[in-house]
Amino acid sequence: MSLDTPPLALLLDVDGPIASPITRKVAPGIIASLNALLRVGIPVVFNTGRSDAFILEQVMAPMIAAGIPARSVVHAVCEKGAVWFSFTANGPGTIHVDRDLAMPTSFADDVRSLVGESYADHMFFDETKRAMVSVEQLVAVDNDDYLTQQKLFDSDVLALMSRHGLGAVRLEHRYPAPDGDINYRVDPSIISTDIESVRLGKDLGASRAVELLCAEGIVPAAWRTVGDSRTDYAMADWLHHQGHEVKHVDVRPKDGVPTKPYQVLTAADLGLGADIIHDHAGASFLQAWLDAVRG
Repeated sequence: MSLDTPPLALLLDVDGPIASPITRKVAPGIIASLNALLRVGIPVVFNTGRSDAFILEQVMAPMIAAGIPARSVVHAVCEKGAVWFSFTANGPGTIHVDRDLAMPTSFADDVRSLVGESYADHMFFDETKRAMVSVEQLVAVDNDDYLTQQKLFDSDVLALMSRHGLGAVRLEHRYPAPDGDINYRVDPSIISTDIESVRLGKDLGASRAVELLCAEGIVPAAWRTVGDSRTDYAMADWLHHQGHEVKHVDVRPKDGVPTKPYQVLTAADLGLGADIIHDHAGASFLQAWLDAVRG
């Protein structure tokens, strides 16, 4: 099989860089840029904590409606590596799930009950997840109010995990199981909390992305990873450690830009102000890469 070596491949977090964290929708301009990048031969891979159902509805469907190139294949790695599928202009292919990385069903049922009984005014249980257990801020709720409730919810979830005998880590705090193991992670973001296997992460997603492109005979000359949180740097970390040329874009650098052995870009590198963040910054970088490839 002959190799295709495009100058770039894009590995994109979805919430923040692509979908608005406020509306959860993808702007038509971003959809147009994604299709245009595919048209000039730039591979696009999504690497997200979102479910396949979210990608199908909020990303794939608009891309198809806007005219995704007929021969293009887009890959989506969902739930931080536990679920993945590919889609074309004809729709989605097989959805793959790594069942070994799924949370116990009984625990998921108890989290659903916890949300319904104590937190339904601020968040909802994501029924579309196949491996992770996730709750998300209601769109109508003020984010500051949600974040206050999120801390209480996360505390209740950790107590629930203890009752199930599940060891967990949340940020820098560790809560081992009775046998000392920590196999799970409570991962809060600005609009959600994911409860997941510690084996999941954006680094696993990056690994799957490389495998999916290699299966097509595509070996990019360089990668651009894009995210809006510190955990998204794991994409670029993994690619760099595997010997790939990579630059990472942080579209919400308010947490500070860490020192990395690869270049980290923000909206300031495009001459934009500090107020350009999230999908507004994501849109600007997509357009900049499209302009560069077109020459």
